[in-house]
Parts: sequence; structure tokens; C-alpha cells
Amino acid sequence: MKIAILGYGKMGKVIEQIAESRGHSIVLTIDEDNAASLKTEDLKQADVAIEFSVPASAVNNIYKCFEANVPVVVGTTGWLDKLEEVKSNCTEKKQSLFYSSNYSIGVNLFFKLNEYLAKLMNGHREYNPEIEEIHHVHKLDAPSGTALSIAEQILNQLEAKQKWVNTSTDNPNELGIISKRIGEVPGTHTVTYRSEADEISITHFAHNRKGFATGAVIAAEWLIGKKGVYGMNDLLKD
Repeated sequence: MKIAILGYGKMGKVIEQIAESRGHSIVLTIDEDNAASLKTEDLKQADVAIEFSVPASAVNNIYKCFEANVPVVVGTTGWLDKLEEVKSNCTEKKQSLFYSSNYSIGVNLFFKLNEYLAKLMNGHREYNPEIEEIHHVHKLDAPSGTALSIAEQILNQLEAKQKWVNTSTDNPNELGIISKRIGEVPGTHTVTYRSEADEISITHFAHNRKGFATGAVIAAEWLIGKKGVYGMNDLLKD
């Protein structure tokens, strides 16, 4: 499989290593130095593109993949205000988009635990939930895309919570998300339910970027030959 990597930073380089270890070849890499020169013809060299750039570039890169008729796997977060527009464009043009806020298999298992725990806690309003997410200082968006996915799952299950806020809160209708940027932390997400009597927590610690990169490459392998909009739930069903 021939892969174009759009966003050749730390994550892009790990994706390259994982892809090559699985027998794939990298035919194009785009970073901040050559992003302005990216052309549709360049993308046509690839069977699939993996997009891990920055929020300001993501949507443009996705549309260029659509123009080149190249399936695209997107891991960049911070552009989700455009997600529904991009999905509609993908469907209209009969293209292929795979989006996830997090490609780690472990994180996606954590999502399942989070959703189930929230469902259990809906009848116990004495427990107040809070999310904490910690990432490296280079991360551009806050809260993280993963934290937002976690928050949406909780909001869908807890009748008392109406919205999330990016701070700790005592408002019973709000779900607090605390965002921290520390050193080179790859990603840590914790959900805690606190009451006066006790507390319950679940945490996912990423030790490095390999879990995210491996999941993205597996998603790229899976996406070949498919049309439409997909995510990790679709991949994990198979």
C-alpha cells in the first residue's frame, strides 16, 4: 500500500515507521515547509492518505484528498466545527473519510468503559463527574479531541448534565473538563465521579505514540476499497 502522510511531525514520523514495518511504502510526506506546494497530482501517487497535521490545515488537506480521489484517514483534532460539512462533502462526492479523535485501540476500549460507567451512574446524582486530560506542551487544541469524545458520551448518558465547560465547575448541569499541558506527555485521560463518601476513577495512560500510529495505519488498511464516512466503531466491528 502506498501512503501519503500529511503532517510529518512527531506523529507522522512514528506513522511512517509503523507503516514501513507492516510492508507499506511512503510516497509523499507533507510538513510545514512544503505544505503550500501540495497538489492534487502529488496525492494521486498514493493509495491512501493519513492526515495528522494541524487544525488550520486539516480541512484543506481533506478536500485535496477528495479532489484526488484518495481515501483519507484523519487524526487531527481542533477543527470539529467543520466536521459535519466535511462529512456531507464526502458523501456528496462519493469519497472515503475515516475520522477518529483517537486511534489507540486501548482508548477505544476506554470509550466503551466510559459510556457504560456513565450509564450506571445516571441514577446516582450524588456523584459528580469530571474529566482531566494531560498532553504535551505542543498540542494546539484544548480540550483534546479525545476529551471531547469522552464528554459527549457522558452527556448522552447523564440526564443532569447539559453541557461541558473547559474548567472545574460546581454547577450541577455542567461537566467540567480540566486541560493540562505538561512536558512531552503523549496523552492521559481520567474520568472521576466524586461524592462526599468516595470517588470512582478510570484512566487511560498512553506511554508513547505507537498505539495511536498503529491504529491509524490499521484504519488506512481497512479503508481501502470503501466509500463513505467511517470511524473506529466501524473498524472494531470487523
